[in-house]
Amino acid sequence: MNKKVIIYLMGWILNIEAVFMLLPFITALIYQESSGYWFLAVMAVCGGIGLIFTRRKPENMVFFAKEGFVTVALSWIVLSFFGAMPFYLSGEIPRFEDAMFEVISGFTTTGSSILPDVESLSQCMIMWRSFTHWIGGMGVLVFILSILPLAGGYNMYIMKAESPGPSVGKLVPKVRTTAKILYKIYLFMTLLQVILLLLGGMPLFDSLAISFGTAGTGGFGIKNSSMAFYDSYYLQGVVTVFMILFGINFNVYHLFLTRHPKEAFRCEEARAYLGIIAASVLFITFNIRGSFGSLFSAFHHAAFQVASIITTTGYSTVDFDLWPEFSKGILVALMFIGACAGSTGGGFKVSRVVILLKAVKKELASMIHPRSVKIIKLEGKPVEHNVLRSINTFLGAYIVIFTVSVLIVSLDNFDFTTNFTAVAATFNNIGPGLAGAGPLQNFSNFSALSKYVMMFDMLAGRLEVFPMLLIFAPSTWKNN
Repeated sequence: MNKKVIIYLMGWILNIEAVFMLLPFITALIYQESSGYWFLAVMAVCGGIGLIFTRRKPENMVFFAKEGFVTVALSWIVLSFFGAMPFYLSGEIPRFEDAMFEVISGFTTTGSSILPDVESLSQCMIMWRSFTHWIGGMGVLVFILSILPLAGGYNMYIMKAESPGPSVGKLVPKVRTTAKILYKIYLFMTLLQVILLLLGGMPLFDSLAISFGTAGTGGFGIKNSSMAFYDSYYLQGVVTVFMILFGINFNVYHLFLTRHPKEAFRCEEARAYLGIIAASVLFITFNIRGSFGSLFSAFHHAAFQVASIITTTGYSTVDFDLWPEFSKGILVALMFIGACAGSTGGGFKVSRVVILLKAVKKELASMIHPRSVKIIKLEGKPVEHNVLRSINTFLGAYIVIFTVSVLIVSLDNFDFTTNFTAVAATFNNIGPGLAGAGPLQNFSNFSALSKYVMMFDMLAGRLEVFPMLLIFAPSTWKNN
């Protein structure tokens, strides 16, 4: 275990977090809010510790998968701890576990909240709360990879640990260049959404906060009624489109930029993702059409909620907990499917679902024709055995963590729908669930134990389970 390089990288995490806190501090200066000075204090602490940890670059910068996974897990915990401090120290979220829950929900782009009244927060706290989505959406360590040269190709282990999906590949030969490309696409799409929202008459503050939440597919509303506050088909439509766009594998956009549209259109995962969205919107529209004044209105709200749930964003325009059971059943299914690998969305990922369905089809075919040899392919390429094995292992770990979490949360004695969808919403980084965890409810009524369980679930869901499990394994910390 190369502990020196882990400490060095965590130092950079703290330095970057200090820089990111400039935005809420500037917001506080603009709105003349005294609570903004807590950001200055936390920035000083983060910067001081960060400078100590990075003052000397380790002679041995070589690290492998173990160091990469441990670095990512510990960095996200440290990032969340210091990110929660302004909420806690200012007294705007007086309980420490609530402040941690809120900021972990932000960084992991979950969007679940313990706040019954979001609008009671100061503007600088609202901005920080939304900005955590944007920071966590692409991954803070991916950002560091784009600016910090590391040893050889070993930094690929960090990208694999932090990027969502069954496998991570480089868009170009150098990982640092890949990270830069990803962030350029991410930044461009965010700015484009801000401009389109401004053109629709949304204030600049709101446009930035909503775009941060959409880009990171996080969904922290800045109004108590979420996106229902903006009673505009145009504004809600823009958010719908961008939620769907941010749920697509960023490699597709890179193919368009490099003038390979044919390869982009052949992306099997993206086509499956868009197909699932289209079918879900169609079914829900006709199921809820009687609840709205027109078919178009039903389509509009169905499209918004489907996009919000499958991309694990979590914004809402209506209380979908009041929809028919069939529509709610579709939304719960979308909670588990999630967005594409290589996007900012959470969930199980469409690519894993596609590969597992093909594996079932292959198994059925082998039962009918035992001597036949079938190869599972995705994007026209054979799926390697280690990828299939990792998906099966991921599924097993996913089911175990989910089941244990539901059982522990059930100690609070809420109804099954509340417990089940609360864990589904946090583990899949979605935000709202159903019943007591529904779109117009919050997570403040859960016990401290349940909140810590769901904090772990949010981190495990964002980091694809294994980095969080590894830091609790005794063998991880042995030097052999």
